[in-house]
Amino acid sequence: MLEDVQQLSDDAAKLAASPVWPLSDDELTDCLQAAYRLEQAASALQARLVRQAETRGVPARHGSRGTAAWLRTVLLLDPSPARDLTERAAALGRQPAAEQALLDGHADMRQAAAIADVVDSVRSGLSELGDVSAGEVEEVTQRATTTLIEMAGRLPAYQLRRVGQRILAHVAPHLAERAEAAALARQEARAHQAREFTWSMPRDGIVRLSGRLSVEDAATVRAALEPLCAPVAGDDRRPAQRRADALVDVCRLALRSGDLPDSGGEAAQVAVTIGYDPLTQALGAATTDSGERLSGETARRMACDARILPVVLGGAGQVLDIGRTRRLATGALRRALHVRDRGCAFPDCDRPPRWTDAHHIISWASGGATSLDNLVLLCRTHHRVVHHPDTSWRIRLGADGLPEFIYLPEADAQRHPRRNLYHPRH
Repeated sequence: MLEDVQQLSDDAAKLAASPVWPLSDDELTDCLQAAYRLEQAASALQARLVRQAETRGVPARHGSRGTAAWLRTVLLLDPSPARDLTERAAALGRQPAAEQALLDGHADMRQAAAIADVVDSVRSGLSELGDVSAGEVEEVTQRATTTLIEMAGRLPAYQLRRVGQRILAHVAPHLAERAEAAALARQEARAHQAREFTWSMPRDGIVRLSGRLSVEDAATVRAALEPLCAPVAGDDRRPAQRRADALVDVCRLALRSGDLPDSGGEAAQVAVTIGYDPLTQALGAATTDSGERLSGETARRMACDARILPVVLGGAGQVLDIGRTRRLATGALRRALHVRDRGCAFPDCDRPPRWTDAHHIISWASGGATSLDNLVLLCRTHHRVVHHPDTSWRIRLGADGLPEFIYLPEADAQRHPRRNLYHPRH
């Protein structure tokens, strides 16, 4: 077998290096389908080899904690694909019919794994009903397997899983309602145990978030995020970007609420260490309390937030300042801002006060005071706009003490001030 596999691998590598431009459109499509079929057959072989290695105890003899860890070492896999291969090999081992469908080309690896998982769920669900005989369990399970394999000719894996949730309505309607109730109870229990939320180490300034929630918890999170995700005129953010911003906004609101537990004896907050050049009187790059680097521009914007504690260092690393109470727009001052601005003061933004930062018109880093006549409420999006190095917006208070925004393009020589007309004033 080893020689055959090596020969097949060599042949596949030669084919992969062959020019494909001479192929017609139909030939290109046919070759793509055949190459995918080859990949799936190889995946089936991988799954069988993994199961045999498990049966023989090979991972344990190599000192691995489990099969996935062994695969990471042997195949140099990342954790996620190593777990996927382990789980799919086990699923196909439990459901030979699904594996045979993969070998026969009637399903790909993901479809076969989905069929195996659904059939496992059907069998365990029927067995838990108590009054269904073993013979009927096997008969219904077989019908479910056959039906799902037939559906694999038309449906991708994720749709097979969705159809599988109600497969008994197709093959055993007299048992479907009771089995569904039992299945939902099991599903909710598993979801509760499987809930998780993780984030990666930063890479190129990006932290990848990953998590799993139960249906109930996901509905709660969605209810909190969706009001902040709705597209508005002039908003060019992608839906995924709006959701990411909404998640941060919800967390910023929680920090401002004062209801979070203390962390290390202090109120929950982000600490940012900022370099300061006394010659240029400019802030340099910053470091968060978790050790991540931020640009000076981002640090200046964050310094407006009452839940950001700036630690300013001089050239020799000495601590020049650890925040200042007068920097934070809290208590009566924050309430006065709410009364005056009614929400984000940027022209015609509709964000309410609780979703805003108190922005220093003359920056705190430049000696600006934390006072009513030097502060304006801005939502996160518009806070970023006015802090951008290339921003054309300037802010001032008008004769009546209300914020005005002046756009400074070359074509607008008159510099007409603009105000927020959305928030009502009494």
